[in-house]
Amino acid sequence: MAHDEASKIHNNEQTPSGAKIILLVEDDINIGEVLQQAITQETSFLVSLAPDGFQALQIIKGIKPNLFILDYQLPGMNGIELYDQLHSIPDLEHVPVLMMSAHLPRHELNKRKIQGMNKPIDLDEFLQAIENLVS
Repeated sequence: MAHDEASKIHNNEQTPSGAKIILLVEDDINIGEVLQQAITQETSFLVSLAPDGFQALQIIKGIKPNLFILDYQLPGMNGIELYDQLHSIPDLEHVPVLMMSAHLPRHELNKRKIQGMNKPIDLDEFLQAIENLVS
């Protein structure tokens, strides 16, 4: 079900008006799907899942997310590089970001005022962080 919602988001189909969208970028498909499912079941947010930064940059051409959740260790482009590209786009420069990784680059996060979360993720803390960043 969450996958169907995400494909509708990608295709600009019937996104419920006022629905808040999260772009989740996670290269481990199992982790990505678990987090996507947890968010859609426990919150009112819609989630679009991308496996890498390049696909994330394609997705945002069709949607304007209210939150970016970025894995730091992504193939081809790390989470900081993706953050810099996303925040250079007009209308996205103020979208909050939650970055997650087993090895967060704290200096880079602090410099950009990005909230970080260490993996493995505590689901309750994860969901609370999302609520805090989106509200």
